Amino acid sequence: MMASPNPYDVLGVNRNASDGEIKRSFRKLARKHHPDRNQGDPQSEAKFKQVQAAYDSIGTAEARREHDQQEQMANMFGGRGRGGPGMNFGGGGMGGMDDFLGQMFGSGGMGGMGGRPRQQRQQPKAKAATINVGLDLTIEQGLEGGQFEFSFKRFKQQGTSMETKRVTMKLRLDAGVAHGTTKTVKGQGHDHPEGERGDVVVTVRIDAGEEYRWEEGVLVQDVPVPYSVLMLGGKVNVRLPSGKEGRLTVEPFTQVGDRRRMSKAGYNGSDLELEFTLTELDALSDQQRDALDGLNKIGL
Repeated sequence: MMASPNPYDVLGVNRNASDGEIKRSFRKLARKHHPDRNQGDPQSEAKFKQVQAAYDSIGTAEARREHDQQEQMANMFGGRGRGGPGMNFGGGGMGGMDDFLGQMFGSGGMGGMGGRPRQQRQQPKAKAATINVGLDLTIEQGLEGGQFEFSFKRFKQQGTSMETKRVTMKLRLDAGVAHGTTKTVKGQGHDHPEGERGDVVVTVRIDAGEEYRWEEGVLVQDVPVPYSVLMLGGKVNVRLPSGKEGRLTVEPFTQVGDRRRMSKAGYNGSDLELEFTLTELDALSDQQRDALDGLNKIGL
């Protein structure tokens, strides 16, 4: 059976994308491949279903958290879906535990027990794999800081078995914490049958909404502009992350993809990058169609 495509790849976002970026990308792709706009095109219909399935997997904070946790656990066992509740590694000699350690923790089995050479017994204790968790905050929460809850699944040793347990913890963050900040919580991850418990690495994701995206810690905002304004110049309305609205001057012959930097207009007093895009229309009025026909005749 073929594995399902990675939903992050399908939606064209990275794993640290904010919820707003995921929604924005989904709506753009769903609009592009919607059957109503591509009637009779089976490839577009298949792509639309794939995009919808990807969004169902990571489109909400709860669904995304569950997907990420399941993916991490599956990866520990080569994608074979192992590691469920009550997994037993005892009873049949040490082979069960060796197999468990080798697949989950990349260790060499029992690490020196059962007659192994002395030098192996003196090696440092093995450590369980790291758990990666995303902590999603609004702009307001990030600016204010405070104590925030997050939850994750981990393997907990119960006798000779490993049980899956959901854990909820709290993490204190400074006011103005940056998007992409990572915090390591030592020794609170997976149990290791014969070594040290692993760590939990928490990545802070500031959700600035669908109108914005993060690029290397800088907020970028698309500014849709009609073609006539791009060529002739003019003004367009812009809503900033602060909630303030204003009129932005567009210079004549502005190109799609051109940017303008606004000092201290981004998150926590950082700069904001404004990127000009072409306004997309779903339909044209008769007057607009006539005007475009006229432009087409003169080479515009």
